[in-house]
Parts: sequence; C-alpha cells; structure tokens
Amino acid sequence: FDVGMEMSGSQVALDQMVENMVMGGRIAMLGIPPGKSPVDWSRIVFKAITIKGVYGREIFETWYKMIAMLENGLDVRRVITHRFKVDDFRDGFEVMRSGKSGKVVLDWG
Repeated sequence: FDVGMEMSGSQVALDQMVENMVMGGRIAMLGIPPGKSPVDWSRIVFKAITIKGVYGREIFETWYKMIAMLENGLDVRRVITHRFKVDDFRDGFEVMRSGKSGKVVLDWG
C-alpha cells in the first residue's frame, strides 16, 4: 500500500499493514492499542515508512461526545455495510467506488 490508515488498534492489523507498505509509504495511526505494542522498527526504517499519530486539542472532546451519544441510544450498526477478508480488499474497494456502501471493514484476523 502507498497509504495505510490503522483505525482498529489491532497489533495484527498494524503488522500486516507495515508488511504490505511500499517503500516510502505513509501510515496514519488512528486506532488506540489496548496496551504496549511491540514494533519491528527495522521494517519501518528500511522501508522509509512515515507514521503519523492522531493529534489535536479536540480529540478528547470528540470521544466524550461519542460516548454520550452511544450511551443515549445512537445505533451505529447500520454504518458498517460490508465486511471483507483482507485478501479480498479489492472487492472492498470496488464496493466503496460504487458509492453504494457505508463503512467497509477489512478483517485482518
């Protein structure tokens, strides 16, 4: 991949993403891992991968608002319209290109 966005906090997803990044690829770390995560820095350094984390003063406010909306009954189940195994990512991209999807999830497990 040229660009990767890790939004789940899953170590397996991050490891596979780094493995599949091209030389000079860029990763946005948007998911929060549940604890400390081991990183194979040699793969990142030798592929010249740039990793950028989430930043901004409003991030915590956004989380609190989302928690409040979920606790008050916001149903987000319909947002995820399609799920694909990571090996079928091309099908996922095709569904997104069609304009007939909500959130498309790739299963890295």
